[in-house]
Amino acid sequence: MFTNNIKTLIEKTKDIFMFRQGSNLDNYITPPSVTSGSIMWGVLLRSAILILCGLLVVLYFEKREFAYFIAFIFWFSVVYPAYKQYNILNSRLDDLESDTLCGKCKFFIKESQLCSMLDEHISKDNIPCEGNLWEANPDSFK
Repeated sequence: MFTNNIKTLIEKTKDIFMFRQGSNLDNYITPPSVTSGSIMWGVLLRSAILILCGLLVVLYFEKREFAYFIAFIFWFSVVYPAYKQYNILNSRLDDLESDTLCGKCKFFIKESQLCSMLDEHISKDNIPCEGNLWEANPDSFK
């Protein structure tokens, strides 16, 4: 009982601060839980929180020597998680692009996992036009 509450708390904290990394399961659900937009939102949210906390420490407590420590924390709590999430997202989108008919269509926008013709998210189980509006993307066959 107690361990389930801790696991739930950790999962909710990951969701609140946007530390969710995503998985190949996002290729099957529509809309995906981790997108480039959610990664950027997490960067902005964590940056704002860290900047406010840093200003509090530096200005209110007059601890200017902590400025380098704050920069170090910024790297490990904002930049590195976003970089890691973005790499996972790109590898997942490469798999989606190679495994679906939509990946070779000229209306497929890889960065947002979206069909621009129908404005719907693509997944391995959901091809919005069912192949009826498919047009070859000349760049995908090079």
